[in-house]
Amino acid sequence: MSESLVVCDVDEDLVKKLRAFRFRKETNNAAIVMKIDKDKQLVILDEEHEDISPDDLKDELPERQPRFVVYSYKYQHDDGRVSYPLCFIFSSPVGCRPEQQMMYAGSKNKLVQTVELTKVFEIRNTEDLTEEWLREKLGFFR
Repeated sequence: MSESLVVCDVDEDLVKKLRAFRFRKETNNAAIVMKIDKDKQLVILDEEHEDISPDDLKDELPERQPRFVVYSYKYQHDDGRVSYPLCFIFSSPVGCRPEQQMMYAGSKNKLVQTVELTKVFEIRNTEDLTEEWLREKLGFFR
């Protein structure tokens, strides 16, 4: 018998927080880290970080559990312009329990649609989350 794909709802307070985060005025890097409450089948807030580099952010992510991250990044373009792209990062480390990975994978698209993001990236190893990696990913959106 195959396990059906679980799509979790997004906590209403979290949706409000994410919408406010989208229009924030601060010019530093910031992140909202989210996890799934398995019992409630709900995406909820895990942590918030202000003024956090990609390298520091990776240290905040669990090595053996998935997380969703919305990251506001101060992107210095080669021509000197500065933009603040909002990135969705799905951290799905190798070694997670399969049912946990399925629950996160099944809920990812709904969360991305809810927060209306287009820059969607996935990492399988938290060590991959570096400034260099993020700049390379964002380079495709120029």
